Amino acid sequence: MPRDTKLDDILVDWEEFRATRTQLGAAFVRILGYFREDGTKSVAAIEEAMRASDARGMVMPAHTLKSEARQFGGEKLGAVAEDIEMFARHCVESQISPEEYLPRVVELRKLFEETLSALEREANPLVQRRPAGFGRAVGY
Repeated sequence: MPRDTKLDDILVDWEEFRATRTQLGAAFVRILGYFREDGTKSVAAIEEAMRASDARGMVMPAHTLKSEARQFGGEKLGAVAEDIEMFARHCVESQISPEEYLPRVVELRKLFEETLSALEREANPLVQRRPAGFGRAVGY
């Protein structure tokens, strides 16, 4: 299913974030912690595979990162991870080096850190919320 390119341009889809937080309830913070751990490992695995010119080694961590990022509303990170995944799959099928995607892979770590920071900042119960006003939901 094609993604909405407008969503792909935003860092976090806060509606998706809130829906996931509601769905996961008390487990939300723990699952977000798993995303931090798994995402860090996925980014490192993608970087290592790029250094080794191993397109096959990029596919699964990019796929995992894409899915987990989008679960929390990380649309931009999900889009970049999906782009890397699809390109890596193409490289495997065509038996070519993924080296032309080096700039995309370099971009990935910074984007992961920015996304995670935004998610954790929003998830932190100590974050000061703006008071609700007419036409504005509480806390947003």
